[in-house]
Amino acid sequence: MALECNIDARGKAARIKLGTFVVVLGIILTISTLFNFPPMFWDSLPESPIPVNWALIGCTFFTGFFTIWEGRKGWCIVRAMGFKTKI
Repeated sequence: MALECNIDARGKAARIKLGTFVVVLGIILTISTLFNFPPMFWDSLPESPIPVNWALIGCTFFTGFFTIWEGRKGWCIVRAMGFKTKI
């Protein structure tokens, strides 16, 4: 499958902005996890080999960086699957 450009400049800008927002959110979640803030939220999560909060943070960073990559390449995975998006 070739990664042909399937979004315009507005779509690229929107994906880069969204990806940047999600990465910043991941940084905020990382800092709040490291300093255990708010303690009531993180303490209520179940115990697991990989704590749930770190798994969520990893998914947040992956999603943010993937969205930025989509914007840089000019390619959208949702459009590649045949769905029409507004931007």
